[in-house]
Amino acid sequence: MIELRTPAEVDAMRPAGRFVAEVLATLRDETKVGTNLLTIDRRAHDMIRRAGAESCYIDYHPSFGAMPFGKVICTSINDAVLHGLPFDYALRDGDLVSLDFAASVDGWVADSAVSFVVGTARDEDLALIDTTQRALDAAIGAAVEGSRIGDISAAIAAVAHADGYGINTDFGGHGVGRTMHGDPHVPNDGKPNRGYPLRAGLVLALEPWFLQTTDELVTDPDGWTLLSADGSRGAHAEHTVAITSDGPLILTDRSFLGVD
Repeated sequence: MIELRTPAEVDAMRPAGRFVAEVLATLRDETKVGTNLLTIDRRAHDMIRRAGAESCYIDYHPSFGAMPFGKVICTSINDAVLHGLPFDYALRDGDLVSLDFAASVDGWVADSAVSFVVGTARDEDLALIDTTQRALDAAIGAAVEGSRIGDISAAIAAVAHADGYGINTDFGGHGVGRTMHGDPHVPNDGKPNRGYPLRAGLVLALEPWFLQTTDELVTDPDGWTLLSADGSRGAHAEHTVAITSDGPLILTDRSFLGVD
């Protein structure tokens, strides 16, 4: 069921968005060559406890997961692009890192993701990250009252196709509110003027993700982490965005912290 939020409810979601933004900004700043993925998870868990927030991931067990996730953040590295289950791995120079984090504050959820390289970056990795971020920017620009879900999907796809990347539509954006995943589904490819009409009060997690040379995924033996089928690298960008009569409101915006 698609739910529309009142202006007061959208305002009530702001603390969750701010908290998720702060956690991702902090973790991005602290994550360096040599940082262990389990350290990132412990740091996120500590920030959740200190804020009195709740994890959306630790007990999460959808049909596509082999078991409850058991951690509080997704850490996808190199050829992993989604649902990366943290494990005992120290980051190496040039690793492409995607952090995906969702949490609940006072019963409201926000969801966001960021990709970056630790140490020396490859040009092709920076290009992939840039395309993914610009696709998210385009999606947010299309998230206006009176448009449709297909307009968001088409905006994402236009950026990806222009830069030569394929698109997988198995996983994409989604509604967010009292729970992390709700209706409607927002594919990363689609046709304009199609799909559910965007109305004020609709809150969406928009999340383009692309792989360098394929659009096919395989599941890691850990039962969660999604990898590119050909070993090429992936990047992921995500914000929680509310449709309002004044335009899109990015609830997980990190710019107030002086970061992108």
